[in-house]
Amino acid sequence: MSEERLTIGDVAARAGVATSAIRHYESQGLLTSERTSGNQRRYARTVLRRIAVIQAAQHVGLSLAEIAEAFSRFPPDHAPTKRDWARLAREWRPRLDRRIRELEQVRDGLSMCVGCGCLSMRQCAIYNPDDELAAGGPGARRVFPQVEREQE
Repeated sequence: MSEERLTIGDVAARAGVATSAIRHYESQGLLTSERTSGNQRRYARTVLRRIAVIQAAQHVGLSLAEIAEAFSRFPPDHAPTKRDWARLAREWRPRLDRRIRELEQVRDGLSMCVGCGCLSMRQCAIYNPDDELAAGGPGARRVFPQVEREQE
């Protein structure tokens, strides 16, 4: 094993994340490590860039599953390049645009809710306009009906 490898503490300090997050990312297949004869994790320096991409993607609302799917196209120790990041950003853009529309819908609907006191899922313009979800039976259905309708 190369001396170039970083300990989990080194990675945590350099990346600004908890060691538990690093172990979790590894358990999700986002990071890989080698083990010493004493069973300690050692990471390639490329893990720092992978963590930076993970953090950036999470910051814009992507799930670890979505990030893992994107990373599955790379070799395990691959540090995403500027070109890789540009491609990922293009692929994630429709999902981010959808999320922006959802947030705008909530923002715009909140002005109708201030002080109305309806507390009614039957009348709420945000969660159930015109009580259209009643046809589907009891229970939760969806949070952002307008955005979902746009995609159908």
